[in-house]
Amino acid sequence: MKTYLMAGVAAAALAIPTATVAQRHEVETTDLVNVNVGARFDWNQTSRDGHNESSESGFMADYLRLRLDGQIIPGLTYSWRQRFNKAHADGYILDATDWLFLAWQYGNLHLSAGKETVLIGSYEYDRNPMDVFVFSDFVYNIACFQLAATVGYDLSKSDRLSLQLSQSPFSSKDLRNLYSTNLYWAGSHGIWSTLWSANMAQYAPGRWINYIALGNRFDFNPVWFELDLMNRASSHGAFFGDHSIVANLGYDINSRWTIHAKFSYDRNKENTADLCVAPGTDLKMGGAGVEFYPIRRDNHRLRLHADCYYSWGDNGNSADLMQNKTLRWGAGVTWEMDLFSIKAKQTK
Repeated sequence: MKTYLMAGVAAAALAIPTATVAQRHEVETTDLVNVNVGARFDWNQTSRDGHNESSESGFMADYLRLRLDGQIIPGLTYSWRQRFNKAHADGYILDATDWLFLAWQYGNLHLSAGKETVLIGSYEYDRNPMDVFVFSDFVYNIACFQLAATVGYDLSKSDRLSLQLSQSPFSSKDLRNLYSTNLYWAGSHGIWSTLWSANMAQYAPGRWINYIALGNRFDFNPVWFELDLMNRASSHGAFFGDHSIVANLGYDINSRWTIHAKFSYDRNKENTADLCVAPGTDLKMGGAGVEFYPIRRDNHRLRLHADCYYSWGDNGNSADLMQNKTLRWGAGVTWEMDLFSIKAKQTK
């Protein structure tokens, strides 16, 4: 495991390519308070092996969230995103809070602390969940928002290297004293952007699982392609016996229309302690979707979408949405807008 981790750290340190990060949001406003709301409503039809799944079909309110951002003083900002359609699973006050953190920037140095996104590479993981219609098995199961402290340094205008200590994604009500260390590289160089990481996460006291996650995006305007490669291993796992691959191809027809095709492959044929992709999983998924934006501005958007996905193979977790011979298709509407902002009082 030590050899595996050092290989991941070396890969990140040598490559070192900050792309626009959807989940590791940075506050760009100079307002004291900026309030944004968003919601997504869908109609879906899900069947397995030709049989309708009533509990996974019909009208659904998938997302309803409020976000506040602001600058307290120059260099010191905050961000808060609250999900109203997410229950408090164990009575913990921050269960329905995606993130709530303070961030401080001094030159090339960036510090943040609070509830944040666990820095794991890949573009599907990083994307705003309102923009993902069906997740790969790993992303579907990872608890990505945890209490954390992060230090980042801009190596150039296009590269940032970050080191984060967070609560483990596998912590629970009865076992919160689990941690994750995350080395993260985000970069943008011409047509190629990257979200790479080397991670070690505790899943039990004294027991760790580690990731090498390589997220790559290629922009050939108006065509773009994302390729996420992830390998997971615990102390007894073989290299590449537990992995995920996600490929997403998109075409921005114009400012209002986008189409995409997506393929994912989650596999865990090793008896690794993977709590996201269960042992015995060998699941593939493919699908496509179309999006239409009647309104598409910097801080306001109204989107209509339709999508269809099919999965086949084995899933070691019978509670997951996508199983063998699962067809899910549907349509929906997404709405986001800035409600209002309050500027800081100017003092002389």
